[in-house]
Amino acid sequence: MSLHLGFKHMSKWRKIGHIPVLIILQIVFIILFAKFVIYDPKEVIHDTPKTNGTHLDKAEHTIAAYPMFQDVHVMIFIGFGFLMTFLKKYGLSAVSLNMLMAVVCLQWATLVHGFEHLHDGKIYLNQTSMLLSDFAAATVLISFGVVIGKTSPLQLIAMSLIEIVLFVSNESIGRDLFGAIDAGDTIFVHTFGAYFGLACSRVLYTKDVEKSKNEGSGYTSDLFSMIGTIFLWMFWPSFNSATAVDAVAQQRAILNTYFSLCACVVSAFAMSALLNEHRKFVMEHIQNATLAGGVAIGAVADLMVGPWAALVIGSMAGIISVVGFEMVSKFLKDKLHVHDTCGVHNLHGMPGVFGSLISCIVCAYATKAEYGSGFGGIFAHVGKQFKVDPSCTGASCETYEFTASHQAIAQLLATIVTIAIALVGGAITGMIMRMIAKFERLDEHHRPNQTILKLALAVGNLTGKSLGVRGNLLPDEAYFDDHLFFEVHEDEKVKKVIIKDKKGHKRSYDHRRDSMSFHEMHRDSVNMDFMGGSQRSRSSSIASSN
Repeated sequence: MSLHLGFKHMSKWRKIGHIPVLIILQIVFIILFAKFVIYDPKEVIHDTPKTNGTHLDKAEHTIAAYPMFQDVHVMIFIGFGFLMTFLKKYGLSAVSLNMLMAVVCLQWATLVHGFEHLHDGKIYLNQTSMLLSDFAAATVLISFGVVIGKTSPLQLIAMSLIEIVLFVSNESIGRDLFGAIDAGDTIFVHTFGAYFGLACSRVLYTKDVEKSKNEGSGYTSDLFSMIGTIFLWMFWPSFNSATAVDAVAQQRAILNTYFSLCACVVSAFAMSALLNEHRKFVMEHIQNATLAGGVAIGAVADLMVGPWAALVIGSMAGIISVVGFEMVSKFLKDKLHVHDTCGVHNLHGMPGVFGSLISCIVCAYATKAEYGSGFGGIFAHVGKQFKVDPSCTGASCETYEFTASHQAIAQLLATIVTIAIALVGGAITGMIMRMIAKFERLDEHHRPNQTILKLALAVGNLTGKSLGVRGNLLPDEAYFDDHLFFEVHEDEKVKKVIIKDKKGHKRSYDHRRDSMSFHEMHRDSVNMDFMGGSQRSRSSSIASSN
């Protein structure tokens, strides 16, 4: 008996392993912050007096930039969160898990970024570090869009921790080693996040996902998803311009992103209706493809591309994204077995690659005459002398001048390496997530007491419809369902299953609640009936009567 109870207890904890992991993880964060993280002395501590009363000091400049940081923050929590609520039965999970993953990433990214740039063994905390952590969180949330509805909280925590480390490492390679520039993080956030998520999804692929009846949208869920779209669309200029090197470059980034997004909306609407057999707008396209212009323009947002070029880039991005939803997604799913829940490849992947290639062209033709005094701030390596052999020492070492053409090559190399690290890292992470799924036995994640209730339904020749419940009362799958990890309060009225024990006591059972175990029902029940009355979901689901 004790052995049986032990296995039962272990099986229970397998499925809620994220609870102790979250507790331990937050304790570890607190310890690491206490040990390594301090306020930036130049921005947070009063030790830098003003040198000119007419100019803001560094701390005041930081506060002045806070609204832009806040815009990015809104994109992370509201934009990404609500964009993913298009799944009709996974809206609560989409917004909530988005929030959970974001705050885990913000803390972890602060530490990982900080360990890459230590100051006398300490991590300086300031608004810039917070902004960089937001970008890191965005990368993980992009990957989340690929695997949403098919993964447990524990799997998502593991993915977040691993991806942040790889993201920071890849960005260091691209920016520091190759010298790539990417103000709007088209390469390092969008492209990396998309292909990392796709690699994870390929490893996690199972045919059961394709058979899911829960995957899909409804009128209300599409409406909520559009809220996320509008927020992302409105604040995307801040995302692309927040890390620009100076105010002039920042203004260019805002203008270029704004008009790229405008053109993208027009082309996305047009292509959506054109490719639809009924010549109607498709909400999936409107929710996602209208944002592709912000992704594509990001790498060149702060450059002198010209207003007309921004419109062209945005228009092309909208077309590419819609075509991806209509044609490429089906190919990935049917031929490569890559299930992309949110169509991340179409919004972030392909427009990201497109924008990366555009950056190669724009950088190749950049001149100091065109940018003026701001040229050196943006193209920090162009015009400088570098050793042909980095290991060479002495005055006789052969050198070369880093030109605009070299900058274009750097952009291309950064893109290729980013995709390679994302695919390999994503595949390895997917393997780890697959092992976690086996440990959690996610394939056994059905509603509690499903066997007993199915028997009752069969004997009584009843269906979910006759019980007054829309949809499938007892789903056979463990995908795209809020009930798996969240306490859900339904709006509609439902009828209760009545369990009568050997003493004649009746107990009403509501399938949405987990307070009664299978073994308890099996032990006590002698017959089952269905109660004719109805109840609201917020009332108690288990009641006793004599």
